[in-house]
Amino acid sequence: MQIETRLLERSDKAVSNFDSQLPKPQSDLARESLKDPYRFDFLGLTLDAQEREIENALVKHVTDFLLELGAGFAFVGQQVLLDVGGDEFFIDLLFYHLKLRCYVVIELKAGKFKPEHLGQLSFYLTAVDAQLKHPQDGPTIGLLLCKSKNKVVAEYALRDNARPIGVAEYQLVESLPAELQTSLPSIEQIERELASDDAFMEDESQ
Repeated sequence: MQIETRLLERSDKAVSNFDSQLPKPQSDLARESLKDPYRFDFLGLTLDAQEREIENALVKHVTDFLLELGAGFAFVGQQVLLDVGGDEFFIDLLFYHLKLRCYVVIELKAGKFKPEHLGQLSFYLTAVDAQLKHPQDGPTIGLLLCKSKNKVVAEYALRDNARPIGVAEYQLVESLPAELQTSLPSIEQIERELASDDAFMEDESQ
């Protein structure tokens, strides 16, 4: 299964600032715990799915989601409430990593990565560290999952960020290998074939 999902190619590929924001060996383990991209084709959603739709589907298929995240992740909750000075904020998905001994905040963005996304996620990490983190826990880690990203922009945005954050893409539909894409018929070819079959059936019936 790991060969079919190209796990080796995706592991340790997320853009992150773990090396500068976490001590070793925690930084190495955190980096190795993330992938890029994450495959969510088990959700059965189309490419235009919205953030909440993806989030609800991930919770519904939490077992498959945990398998895709990898060993060590434990699900804590969805839309976890944070009360900060009387204002309410909600974390998309909250996990606890058993090996890293820390909380992991996951935020979903249905579009392309933008540097301002990190401000919101950094705020959530600060709040979790202040309200949920046990004194023996490690610093809370953030994972921003977006539909697409410019790797250079993500690296620049993370460079001076004081919180340990990773940025990775997700795939709702498994893309076909290039060699198969070129050998498969196009939509137009399929439609022409169906039209010719219909015409043949009409002739036969007459």
